[in-house]
Amino acid sequence: MKHLPTIKIYDTLSAQLVDLIPVKEGEIKIYLCGPTVYNLLHIGNARPIIIFDAFRRFLEYIGYKVTLVQNFTDIDDKIIEQAKKEKIPFEEVGKRYIIEYWRDMTALKARAFNFHPKTTNYVEEIISYIKELEEKGYAYKAENGDVYFEVGKFLRYGELSHRKIEDLKVGIRVEVSEYKKNPLDFALWKSSKEGEPFWESPWGKGRPGWHIECSVMSSEILGDTFDIHAGGNDLIFPHHENERAQAIAKSGKDFAKYWMHNGMIRMAQDKMSKSLGNVWYLRDLLKKFDSDVLKIFILSKHYRIPIDISEELLHNQEVSVNRVKESLNEAEAFFNNKVPYPKEMYYLKEQEEYLISNLSNDFDTPSVVARIFELSRDLNKALNSRDEETIKNNYYIIRNIYGSVLGVFETNEQIQKNNVELNQLMEIILNVRSVLRNEKLYNLSDYIRDNLSKIGIEIKDTPESTKWS
Repeated sequence: MKHLPTIKIYDTLSAQLVDLIPVKEGEIKIYLCGPTVYNLLHIGNARPIIIFDAFRRFLEYIGYKVTLVQNFTDIDDKIIEQAKKEKIPFEEVGKRYIIEYWRDMTALKARAFNFHPKTTNYVEEIISYIKELEEKGYAYKAENGDVYFEVGKFLRYGELSHRKIEDLKVGIRVEVSEYKKNPLDFALWKSSKEGEPFWESPWGKGRPGWHIECSVMSSEILGDTFDIHAGGNDLIFPHHENERAQAIAKSGKDFAKYWMHNGMIRMAQDKMSKSLGNVWYLRDLLKKFDSDVLKIFILSKHYRIPIDISEELLHNQEVSVNRVKESLNEAEAFFNNKVPYPKEMYYLKEQEEYLISNLSNDFDTPSVVARIFELSRDLNKALNSRDEETIKNNYYIIRNIYGSVLGVFETNEQIQKNNVELNQLMEIILNVRSVLRNEKLYNLSDYIRDNLSKIGIEIKDTPESTKWS
């Protein structure tokens, strides 16, 4: 196997910089907590998407096989409230905002992740998971019909957030209920109230709790133990603490080996929040600013620190991004729109080593962004002096190395190339389904359709053809 460079990341669990040693050599599996689909993505939702899209690109660039999962929470109190407000089925709310998610992802020019599972496609697996926790003594049914995880039975609770159970208090993010044995116990299964959606279960009609869904979907897709669990640092407690507790209690294994958390985005020093009414929707920002402006703005700050955002700061970033684009466009015009491949391999190697060295050091994207601006300035000087080799070198490095890894300054050809493999794979799958349907093997055909649906790929059979989205 090819020698892969040592990567250091900050691990929330151990609270230190550690070497990333994969569970399986040459492969890295990542689970990134996704949105609750009751509204449009805001810039805070976009930050982890931008960061981990780039992190995956980097890992793939240096030779790892990467599996990146981001879920859709499509059953939740907020979704139910939205459905009631609009007087529509809760499923329609989820479907609508998943479609809007993909529109925003396309406008952001972010690659789809490998899997995008929906909670409602995993209810059967969630029920089985809870039953096993109950059998092992970690779960109990309360008088109100809810099923709770008993935190006091899990002695390692608090390890991720570095808190002692006795110091933890019920707060904004911990649900209060008189039916709990301990205020910190959390719902695995919620009994349905009148007029709410429900599934049949051993505990009566109800629906999954918030925390259980991610433990189930991550283990179903990535296995009981995988490499990295990621998300915003506001999820460390209680969401990720609870995920980890129930997963280890159920399997007896380590669950995620490492935990990576990005900082929040703030407006005037306040955390961006729908409840505070200070949310900037990604779609609105993309009407004002190019996707590269938003990506460079995010990646020019270290992923773990909070970011202050304002229109003024984005406009300042826009100026520097436009300079890079202008220099790239001028280089293309200089060579009649087809810039030749550079010859000075030692220079490309030097710049590649800089990229790998910095991104291997806790994903230090600010250093790489700064180098892009330096290379752009050198490219401008080379254009003025008509230095062809320097033009070719710096153009190639910005477009095909730094830009390609960070997901910025890409050409339309590069973006389309990223989707070629998926299109080819889906063509093969649809051909297989067509043969199965012609042979009247509908069970197998439906099995393929249903399992594709679990990872976010919808199949529609029409009289004319089969389509996918």
